[in-house]
Amino acid sequence: MKHEYIDSLIGKMEKASLTELTYKDEEVEIKLKRGGEPEQSARPATAPSTPAAAEAQPQQPSPEEEGKVIKAPMVGTFYKAASPEADPYVKVGDKVDNSSVVCILEAMKLFNEIQAEISGEITEILVEDGDMVEYDQPLFRVR
Repeated sequence: MKHEYIDSLIGKMEKASLTELTYKDEEVEIKLKRGGEPEQSARPATAPSTPAAAEAQPQQPSPEEEGKVIKAPMVGTFYKAASPEADPYVKVGDKVDNSSVVCILEAMKLFNEIQAEISGEITEILVEDGDMVEYDQPLFRVR
């Protein structure tokens, strides 16, 4: 079989927007596929098994997940303390009120003290020191 004939098959495959083409005669069998993806990922997804389906179901919040959330008022880098040597502003179990400083967010070399703006007890710290946070991203859980 000549290369020109294979090239014409590829051209016809592209023109017809086919992703797969098989050609067979007495001498040769050619299978062409487009997309460059492994065959397994090109197959349609099957229904998930029972355990995976159970994980996809929304779950009831655990007691730790209940309560109010302090969210990032801006994009920036999260710092739990004023300096690496300083104690963190808050730890799990600390009581906060509306004016309590809970962390610093650094944006464009400006360090912004973030206040709780709610009252309660810190039950969970949802980000790590030095993490980049997005606007409205949960930072602390408060009960």
